[in-house]
Amino acid sequence: MTAEQWLRPIGEQRRERRDGSAAAAQGRHGEGCELQPAPICRDWIIEGNPLTRSRLLSGSSDDMAFTALWDCTAGRFHWYYDIDETICVLEGAVVVVDPAGQRHSLQAMDTFYFPAGSRYEWTVPAYVRKIAFVHVPLSPKLLHARRLYQTLKSWLPGAPPAAGPTALLGGG
Repeated sequence: MTAEQWLRPIGEQRRERRDGSAAAAQGRHGEGCELQPAPICRDWIIEGNPLTRSRLLSGSSDDMAFTALWDCTAGRFHWYYDIDETICVLEGAVVVVDPAGQRHSLQAMDTFYFPAGSRYEWTVPAYVRKIAFVHVPLSPKLLHARRLYQTLKSWLPGAPPAAGPTALLGGG
């Protein structure tokens, strides 16, 4: 499932900013944060009738990353990832099982990373609410082109060093 399908009911929110205007920093406090229905593909449901909702909170200017709230009622289902997703469970609990059968029980304040290309079975005993930090990975060709560009750019006189995650967090 693509990132756009994952948030299909709220996809229009991502397009609101496509008029070329600069995005301002923003925050929300309760109102205007209602979750919208975001049904799971029926073929993925194994057991129960899980009802899911989501809400886009923010999106990057290049549409390669976004943050969303998501919740789900009791049920068991498969989830296929074509995006990188890191979650933090805010409320409730879920058990995720990878294809090798390794179980991970997650509850409030637990984090978990689902890499693009992976598949997990989700079991929600009663209810789960998460915040999802999603990254749409580049294709191998674009990733190679980006690395080549960064290498060429680093050879320019006075070029600043690349600002990767470690540098942004105050590390080496």
